[in-house]
Amino acid sequence: MKRKKVLLIIALVMLVQSPLDAYASLPAPDFLPAGQLKMDMYEEKVQAGQVSGNDTGEDTEDEAETAQDVLDNDTIGSGTVLISDKTAEDYALAYERAKNANWGYTNLGIANVSDNLNIRAIAAEDGRLVGKLPKDAACEVIEMDDIWAHIRSGSVEGYVSRDYLLTGVLAKFKAEELATTVATVNTDSLKVRAEANTDSEVITLVPRGEELEVSAVEGDWVRVFLDDDEVYVSAEYVEVSAELGTAVTMSELLYGQGISDVRVDICQYAKEFIGNPYVWGGTSLTKGADCSGFVMSIFKKYGVKLPRNSRAQANCGTVIKVSEAKPGDLIFYAKGKTINHVAIYIGNGQVVHASSPKTGIRISNVSYRSPFKAVRILQD
Repeated sequence: MKRKKVLLIIALVMLVQSPLDAYASLPAPDFLPAGQLKMDMYEEKVQAGQVSGNDTGEDTEDEAETAQDVLDNDTIGSGTVLISDKTAEDYALAYERAKNANWGYTNLGIANVSDNLNIRAIAAEDGRLVGKLPKDAACEVIEMDDIWAHIRSGSVEGYVSRDYLLTGVLAKFKAEELATTVATVNTDSLKVRAEANTDSEVITLVPRGEELEVSAVEGDWVRVFLDDDEVYVSAEYVEVSAELGTAVTMSELLYGQGISDVRVDICQYAKEFIGNPYVWGGTSLTKGADCSGFVMSIFKKYGVKLPRNSRAQANCGTVIKVSEAKPGDLIFYAKGKTINHVAIYIGNGQVVHASSPKTGIRISNVSYRSPFKAVRILQD
């Protein structure tokens, strides 16, 4: 009788062990972004010596959510495997989605600076500048030593000082705070409407490839930010995804021939404040400005006095065609036929402007929405 009991126990153990072995053979899930976890919790652990500041987080259970969140929040464990309806393909898919959920980066880096981080062609202080990584922008870290990090961001590849780059878990925590949901236009000319219906007023047109910051997805419509307004676009003609900022190339920072020094200076000066906050009614280039306050304060430094709001600024200077704009000219945008936004043209088809409370001062394509009017303030 005892012999039969022993044999029965052995048989039961083998039945349990078989599916566990099958599960164990699956790839271990990588981590999804940090979700609800807070950076200050992690920093307390670093200070207490419980984890390393360069820890990637891949061996610490309570630092990040795992691929089980992809599997409909089912618990992955020995008790569940026996009764789970998940297949090996389900687990493999969860693994792949988790592995690629880090905003498209394998080894994420975040610029930890107050303005811009210089990207150089070689790992040396006197290396040629090839671009700039704005504050909080992301990059792929290719390799690192004690001093330099070899990175790629957008269309820029080069070297940055490791002292000003967050990596590992700290980068993941920071990225979770910074990631912006955007709607990328996938049609030639997207209509932006005041309300979520096809009878609503068309405010402007946005070209293919432009990214609009998402406020909310509401069924067949996506509510987006158009500078400091919230408007609607058809969900059919956009692709919604989470994005992080990337580097700016040197060609985006340079100008064509025949541009006066004062125009170059104005544009360079304006770009010093990229990343600073948007504040409605504000005129401070550091603490916060709205679109017209930003333009007014930039030109004030060069002895040009402009009115306080964008509609009044549009009546200054000389009206020109948008296609004739030079760096330092003003580009105006409208809601219907009412001007409600102004930006400074900086060349290469781009403008710098105080855009919205969420994005602050940034660079955009001049056609990120349909330009309404261009004005030349500098008569040189």
